[in-house]
Amino acid sequence: MSQGAYVLAIDQGTTSTRAILFDAKARPCAMAQVPITQIYPAPGQVEHDPEEIWRSVLQAGRAVLSDVGVQSVAAIGITNQRETTVVWERATGKPLANAIVWQDRRTTDLCAELTQEGWGAHVAEVTGLVIDPYFSATKLAWLLANVPALDARARAGEVCFGTIDSFLLFKLTGGRLHATDATNAARTMLFDIRSGRWDERLLDRFAVPRAMLPDMRDCQSDYGVAEHEHFGAAVPIRGVAGDQQAASYGQACFTPGMLKATYGTGCFVLANTGEEKVASATRMLSTIFHQLKEKRAYALEGAIFMAGATVQWLRDSLGLIASAAESETLAKEADPKSGIYLVPAFQGLGAPFWDANARGAILGMTRAASKADIVAAGLEAVAFQTRDLLTAMGRDMAVSGIAAPPSLRVDGGMTGNAWLMQRLADILGQRVEVARNPETTALGAAYHAGQAVGFFGDAEELAKAWEPASAYEPKMSEAEREARYGGWLEAVARVRSEGPS
Repeated sequence: MSQGAYVLAIDQGTTSTRAILFDAKARPCAMAQVPITQIYPAPGQVEHDPEEIWRSVLQAGRAVLSDVGVQSVAAIGITNQRETTVVWERATGKPLANAIVWQDRRTTDLCAELTQEGWGAHVAEVTGLVIDPYFSATKLAWLLANVPALDARARAGEVCFGTIDSFLLFKLTGGRLHATDATNAARTMLFDIRSGRWDERLLDRFAVPRAMLPDMRDCQSDYGVAEHEHFGAAVPIRGVAGDQQAASYGQACFTPGMLKATYGTGCFVLANTGEEKVASATRMLSTIFHQLKEKRAYALEGAIFMAGATVQWLRDSLGLIASAAESETLAKEADPKSGIYLVPAFQGLGAPFWDANARGAILGMTRAASKADIVAAGLEAVAFQTRDLLTAMGRDMAVSGIAAPPSLRVDGGMTGNAWLMQRLADILGQRVEVARNPETTALGAAYHAGQAVGFFGDAEELAKAWEPASAYEPKMSEAEREARYGGWLEAVARVRSEGPS
């Protein structure tokens, strides 16, 4: 058993950095949060200042340790916004450009070129991904082509590339370690998730020098030591995982077929597929769930762009609600027979439709429509989109003989909305279990680091300890459920760029 009363999880997200201390019973005992500035150089472009991210990690870490003392920490685990791309000077750790954030769309034209060149099949087979600006490869290619002298310096071995985890590891260890874990490597569109190696064909196509890539390690591994100067003592770093994989681990989704959905700005659904990389026929992503002792477990992943963002739109753009919490109160007042559908395709439609040119719409309104009806439709759209994803994933898993469980584990800010959670159970026709610990992403990182040093038990023990804070059983009749969902599919067909299919 390790020494120390806590594991420190560093959760570096898109809008903030959080540091959370977990005790041996996986309870969050202290938290500090520092916001991150969003930089928008041009339409469709999103950047972060890597140095600001680094300062936020130090600030949050030091704040959370101020009361308990760093000597109480057994290990550090890191989880991070995935795909966000950083390049820095190997000799000094100095960033050579702003980080290009996962949301950035500046490489849309390059992605179109890749598709026209016929790279889609290779990317899907090797990386499990689809060609999209979302992933790191085209972002890195853009940096190499547009930052003066970067390409030449990279070929000379003077430059490091990494996702946020790699950058933080490099800084925390004083430049001694340039590494990443399998889950983050899997999101670069440069990594063969079958063999666990960087793909030479893709490196060649993107003109990425092999010398600038990090070493790949297990999620639970020796990631060096955070130097004394950062937190007041040297602390071992023993766990790393990308945010959605960390959340699945924190939700104890250890059995093939188990699913979790995280409801934040968007919604991310991950399904454990075990030792098999499932090739999706519905354009879900195949990715690595975790790698332990050099053995990979895989997952299917689907994302919807607008979950909490729909509520933000109802609040900030339409002014129908004063706060996100008010959406629950209004939804309860809505006419359940209004027939209104809100399709939040403001940024196109993601999985399983993948229609970038679709646009949002509110359909089915009569003169009797109220703001409560529209707000309820916005929340219900989250439930409908979740069913879209689970239906598609279910088809993919069934082909591989993987049975989905009767319940869905959920986390994220929107799970506090009881009306939405009940409607989610009703539309899915299955039990919805809300995580007891809302900080499941940080908890997953803590689990990885803690297990590596004997602070937590094995997966079986963690699975037994998992229990929901609340659960919702479907109450809606099957006839009503299918009628409502059928209306949703008709509404989606009407906003598709190619029309109903």
